[in-house]
Amino acid sequence: MTKEKKEKRSYHWTDIAAENIIREKGDKENYVLAAGITPSGVVHVGNFREMITVDLVKRALEKKGKKVRFLYSWDDYDVFRKVPSNMPNQEMLENHLRKAIVDVPDPFDKEDSYARNNEIAVEKDIAKVGIKPEFVYQAKMYRAGKYTEEIKTALENTNKIKEILNKYREHPLEKEWLPISIFCESCNKDTIKKLEWRGDYTIYYKCECNFEDEFNFDKKPGVKLKWRIDWPMRWHYENVDFEPGGKDHSASGGSFDTGKQICKEVYGSEAPSYIMYEWIGIKGKGQFASSSGNVITVNELLEVYEPEIVRYLFAGTRPNREFQISFDTDVLALYEEFDKVERIYFGLEDINEKENSKAKSAYELSYIGDIPKTIPYQPSFRHLTTMLQIYNFDINKVIGYFENELKNEHDKKRIRVRAECAENWVKKFAPEDFRFQVQDKCQITLVDKEKEILHQVADKLSEKDWTDKELHEEMYILVKNNDFPVGDFFKLAYRVLVNKDKGPRLASFILEIGKEKVAELFKGV
Repeated sequence: MTKEKKEKRSYHWTDIAAENIIREKGDKENYVLAAGITPSGVVHVGNFREMITVDLVKRALEKKGKKVRFLYSWDDYDVFRKVPSNMPNQEMLENHLRKAIVDVPDPFDKEDSYARNNEIAVEKDIAKVGIKPEFVYQAKMYRAGKYTEEIKTALENTNKIKEILNKYREHPLEKEWLPISIFCESCNKDTIKKLEWRGDYTIYYKCECNFEDEFNFDKKPGVKLKWRIDWPMRWHYENVDFEPGGKDHSASGGSFDTGKQICKEVYGSEAPSYIMYEWIGIKGKGQFASSSGNVITVNELLEVYEPEIVRYLFAGTRPNREFQISFDTDVLALYEEFDKVERIYFGLEDINEKENSKAKSAYELSYIGDIPKTIPYQPSFRHLTTMLQIYNFDINKVIGYFENELKNEHDKKRIRVRAECAENWVKKFAPEDFRFQVQDKCQITLVDKEKEILHQVADKLSEKDWTDKELHEEMYILVKNNDFPVGDFFKLAYRVLVNKDKGPRLASFILEIGKEKVAELFKGV
């Protein structure tokens, strides 16, 4: 392998996915990528994995000079089967079970429907992390008659579809099974007890509410394809080149497996290039579950993680790898990891060729907007948690502390966003030993020996402008000269400063609080 070819080798999973799409679908100028979900409840970060997987692959294709359409389908014409436990107005929602989700009222009484309430929250949130697909609303598509011919094709191939599905079923589909479903025109529910296709575009049905009708769905749309047929129909209709799917769809005989066959044998099209993605969960709470309310949204994730790091969570992890979203001290480690990847991108740190290439790709995919020419300022998230508490969560004062480090508006924006995230983390998720409040006066009773050592430290603080290393060494000398146990001294200092037995690294902590304020506090004991 020549050096030139070696340098062009792709290591990141998105580059490999993009190359697979081009190989499987041909080297084209334009590609269509798709994803979608039923807005039957709060759309959570687990659902978001599909969206961002497509967006990341989209970027990889664009990097290769391709034009890409990203279609995101809201399957709001699906039936409302179960009321999630985290929704208000449970009784009202119960009364609308078995209707199309788009026809269920919004329990918050803000949007046109239950579906729209769930959709609009996501549309706003994903824009914050740089994802802007073309949204397709399936209720509108079906009710506008867009799929009329595809529905007729499915009905004409009912036996072929049954044959495909039955290969993977324990019990064969019943003789009268059809690949369609109907919402009753009278009660708006899918409680149909008799359904017949009478040739061409003619459908007859009778509902449990005793309403019956025969209609021409070419003139009066009202027929919907069942999920296993609807999915491949849309691959054909939209000419989809790539779409990922969860592991539930990816098993042998699952909806992708049967969809691939239906797409080819019924619609004469090839299924899209495909990636299976794993489930993710919340650390300590297990996998996401909309029905039980065990969810976090993208917006809630953004309270603690800045937008680029939300993207990095997924860009830096292969889709087929399971992981957990964490809100404990793992947050600190993730910020440190992202900052390291940023330094690698700008050539300030180096690792082996393969990991270097993957890290640079992950950074490019994580970034929103144009990447700066020089490395942005990297305020330590851990340091910000300390400074925020020293300044009683006055973010403007904290930003002022770093003022000389901020080179441009980008740096100012980053530190504000990161400081806001750090504040939310400290107040909502930080372990107790991370939280503190600098005392105005000593809250404990001290013996003379303890007062004396603190008075000496206070005198030293007033002598000059210290570096944290110099101050650290000077305190050790004082402790040794006074024959004061080192561990006891640190515990004493923290109890006077924050009324706790431990805290941030003492020398730098004293300088961050301000040596004048600490000297005054130590002298006042």
